Amino acid sequence: MQKVISTEKIPIKLWLDEPEAGSLEQARNLANLPFAFSHVCLMPDTHQGYGMPIGGVLATDNVIVPNAVGVDIGCGMCAVQTNVRADGIERKQLTDVMRGIRELIPLGFDHHKERQDESLMPRDFNMDDLVVVKRQYLAALKQIGTLGGGNHFIELQKCSDGYLWLMIHSGSRNFGLQVAEYYNKVAKKLNEAYFSSVTPQADLAFLPFSTDEAHKYYREMQYCTLFAFANRKLMMERLQSVVSVVFPGVTYEPLINIAHNYAAWEEHYGKKVLVHRKGATSAKAGEIGIIPGSQGTNSYIVEGLGNPESFTSCSHGAGRAMSRSAAIKNLNLEEEKRKLDERGIIHSIRGKSDLEEAASAYKEITRVMAFQADLVKIKVELSPLAVVKG
Repeated sequence: MQKVISTEKIPIKLWLDEPEAGSLEQARNLANLPFAFSHVCLMPDTHQGYGMPIGGVLATDNVIVPNAVGVDIGCGMCAVQTNVRADGIERKQLTDVMRGIRELIPLGFDHHKERQDESLMPRDFNMDDLVVVKRQYLAALKQIGTLGGGNHFIELQKCSDGYLWLMIHSGSRNFGLQVAEYYNKVAKKLNEAYFSSVTPQADLAFLPFSTDEAHKYYREMQYCTLFAFANRKLMMERLQSVVSVVFPGVTYEPLINIAHNYAAWEEHYGKKVLVHRKGATSAKAGEIGIIPGSQGTNSYIVEGLGNPESFTSCSHGAGRAMSRSAAIKNLNLEEEKRKLDERGIIHSIRGKSDLEEAASAYKEITRVMAFQADLVKIKVELSPLAVVKG
């Protein structure tokens, strides 16, 4: 932890030196919520979000805040180690894998043309209890196993011990967005009816668990989180099918999976509270997690240290150093391509819009990792070989 701000109703604990003004203002709003518990945390990748900063952790007393989870519910990472020695991989093999990815996995706004097998979808839910999910279910059958856009990616990486790793970052596709927007509107209407002291300008409308609406949102959020995992798992299976053709005899270690946009009931400081992690990852003692960099920097497989001060959380990545619009305005396309080419990273940067996710738009990952040395320890360092962006 770098410092503590003690001027609000509850403290704000920061694992970074100087957060941007917008994210700090949002953290102050969180710290003055009447139901906020103990303190608010800002991870080292913190940047301004909608209502709550990305990289924020908020614990609440019997209340859930849709905008403290975010719109891509259940978004997260998965990674798999192979037995392939990365030093011997040829460029053509990497390009063959990238070609196979594009044939099997729809990218950006693309979906499958046909509905996928329903057995891939989350089970053990009563669909009649899921207002939004039920409405979006048939469309989602064409979305499962698709990457999405923005900062989502599929990456082939070289491990610090020389082996090839596969990594995917993706979320719940349109499910999460629809659930988030629907229940944020519900929360706003209820808060207006309560004459709530939480100002609408803060975009932190809430649902007390004394209401049916809170339980409904929680169930739909859980479904989205499981769908996001199912989405990543299917993409990983199809990625492995491509890799198995290019590298005959390849074997795979068990899948590592972790989410970073969700809320969960946990016990902290002797009380059961609802921990919201928005762009933050669980880092319980001994828990294995994934912290990616940008497409031009390293990623990390980590082990949680279970630090109670962060509600056993850590960063979810490097975090943006500039907004998407600022990246397009200020970064040079040829320069960003040159940086990746010099490192030998096979990439898909083509036009100016790709600058939104350029490496220079993100914080320096080694600095981010240094700030959270009391939250996680690094087990494996991974450097990018080839990147497919959404």
